[in-house]
Amino acid sequence: MKKTHLHIVDKVNPGSIAEELEIEKGDALLKINGEVIEDIFDYQYYTQEEYIEVLVRKPNGEEWLLEIDKDYDEDLGITFENGLMDDYRSCHNKCIFCFIDQMPKGMRDTLYFKDDDSRLSFLQGNYVTLTNMSDEDIDRIIKYNLSPINVSFQTTNPELRCKMLNNRFAGQALEKAWKLAQAGIIMNGQIVLCKGVNDGEELERSIMDLSKYIPNLESVSVVPVGLSKYRDGLYPLEPFTKEDARQVLSIIHKWQNKIYKDRNIHFIHASDEWYILAEEPLPEEDRYDGYLQLENGVGMLRLLIDEFEDSLHYLKQEINSNSFDISKYQNKTVSLVTGRLAYGFIKEMADELMEIIPDFKINVYDIRNDFFGEMITVSGLLTGQDILAQLKEKELGNKIILPQNVLRSGENVFLDDMTVEELEKALQVSIDIVKSSGQDFINTILEI
Repeated sequence: MKKTHLHIVDKVNPGSIAEELEIEKGDALLKINGEVIEDIFDYQYYTQEEYIEVLVRKPNGEEWLLEIDKDYDEDLGITFENGLMDDYRSCHNKCIFCFIDQMPKGMRDTLYFKDDDSRLSFLQGNYVTLTNMSDEDIDRIIKYNLSPINVSFQTTNPELRCKMLNNRFAGQALEKAWKLAQAGIIMNGQIVLCKGVNDGEELERSIMDLSKYIPNLESVSVVPVGLSKYRDGLYPLEPFTKEDARQVLSIIHKWQNKIYKDRNIHFIHASDEWYILAEEPLPEEDRYDGYLQLENGVGMLRLLIDEFEDSLHYLKQEINSNSFDISKYQNKTVSLVTGRLAYGFIKEMADELMEIIPDFKINVYDIRNDFFGEMITVSGLLTGQDILAQLKEKELGNKIILPQNVLRSGENVFLDDMTVEELEKALQVSIDIVKSSGQDFINTILEI
């Protein structure tokens, strides 16, 4: 038995089928219905039937074959040590735009892992290049109907894709995407745009080619390459200028209008950074086709602003009806922390809130990214040490508020391993975390 197929039970839910059959922590799942289980998708597929046979090995080496009658799709109640039940699949490309290659040494090991795992794409929304997937992997996606899958296309020019990914097989991956589309798998795409490489005419070609995948390819986002200060020895890439951003938006808007006329969707979307760099207004809500790529920074600011304005409207009504006590905020101060990209929008929202609550002060501080370099302006790549260094001499008031994306998912830890508690102690002020919704933005500010 291969090690990757040895799935160790970590937890058995009380009252579950597994507990009734005396499956315990430390047991190893070997087979279901005579089939070796590779990962969580095999497990879910083979356990959905009403009658199954499960082969487990106890820690003492004894093997039990359990015959189980249950309801269709009823869960056995088992959690495994590895949630995916298999090793994460790493990326073997050497992409010219890869941000992991632009990180300094000495950070935690997990930050240097390059995943290119279609299963994580389905479970967590990660983007995959398809170059690290075999035909068998594609067939499993189709068999289990793993939708949606997020695909990093970069370009539809096969030769250019090989160059950008530093993989001589990268051009063939586009055939895999077509196979998925033909099988009815829903996809969302991404193009990481690199100046002088896959922009201009190449971007036009990519949009035209990818529009043929509609409706199975629901959307494609265009995001600018992130450039840190740690690029010694890497492919020479230049940052986009204001004029560059306007040219990119011109191409995207042209194709949005054309595709919407033919297919009733806008399909190709620019991330928020392009509008800020170009100093152009953000699109209205209906141009985002339901915000299919929020996690990729597409429409995040528009949604936040609209939700904020709705929540502000109701707050004004409460104030006017005297059902909201504004006196508790007199002579109180809170401080908002953000990256430089969103600073202008956050400042405007703070100003609007101060207009309706007199004598309530809201500071907004944009943090310069000294850790990765000033060209990195998103809040999601801020570190605790940069926040600390730039706030320690500032007026912070009753508390500071940080956006949720500055922290490791589910934990109170920044990218540089500083904890929220350590930052609180260093600044001698309490810290609140605000989620990405406009309502939460207001609620967190007003919780004093």
